[in-house]
Amino acid sequence: MPLVSVVMPVHNSATTLGASVRSVLAQTHADVELLITDDASSDGSVDLLHELARQDDRVRPQAAPEQGGAARARNLALGRARGAYVAFLDSDDMWLPEKLERQLAFAAAGDAPLTFTSYYKVDGDHVGEARDFVPNGRVVAARARVTYRDMLVQDHIGALTAMYDRRALGTRLMPDMPKRQDYALWLSIMRDGHAARGLREPLAVYRSGRAGSLSSNKLSLVEHNWALYRRHERLSLFRSTLALAGATVHSVRKARI
Repeated sequence: MPLVSVVMPVHNSATTLGASVRSVLAQTHADVELLITDDASSDGSVDLLHELARQDDRVRPQAAPEQGGAARARNLALGRARGAYVAFLDSDDMWLPEKLERQLAFAAAGDAPLTFTSYYKVDGDHVGEARDFVPNGRVVAARARVTYRDMLVQDHIGALTAMYDRRALGTRLMPDMPKRQDYALWLSIMRDGHAARGLREPLAVYRSGRAGSLSSNKLSLVEHNWALYRRHERLSLFRSTLALAGATVHSVRKARI
């Protein structure tokens, strides 16, 4: 059995998928399975997935029965997970080569079943492989420890860096929400009394807008955050308002990196 199950949803990601997959397969800790769910792509992603699987049997692709969004795609992959740990990476992001090795050692030395790391940001049109990445000054720094109360104020965990211990938590699925399903998963783990620990070293690369931009997509998260606080977490109107204010400020700050 692999030690780590890596979950990756794919939808029309042919231009970035190869680099993302290779960043997992090139990890210095190689005992992984890469569980990829294609969510009804129409751009050549499926053919590329099959080619990548032929090249390395750690790549285990599957097709979603119908387009259902990132949460359902991830949950289909989670249903096949065999590893002691589950880690997440989207098909347009990358891990630096020592990400898993360092994070596994960090997780083993601590007492939190959910860990995450700092990460770099690059523009959405960034090209290149993880092994060739030159560190830049755009770093989203991980906090050393995060509790449920901390997470209500803002989402401190970059999904591309998150990893949880299935031996401690079981297989935890993402709520079927149009957006913020990763945030909802972290909250559900912490609501059960678990804290998360952050490794300060940046070990992943996240594609985003240009530094200083605040896209309409970021602004749309206000609505989705509000739905998360009110419907999923069942917070009061007052607590939801405080949480939304904190999340909005955090989003603006991250957009400036």
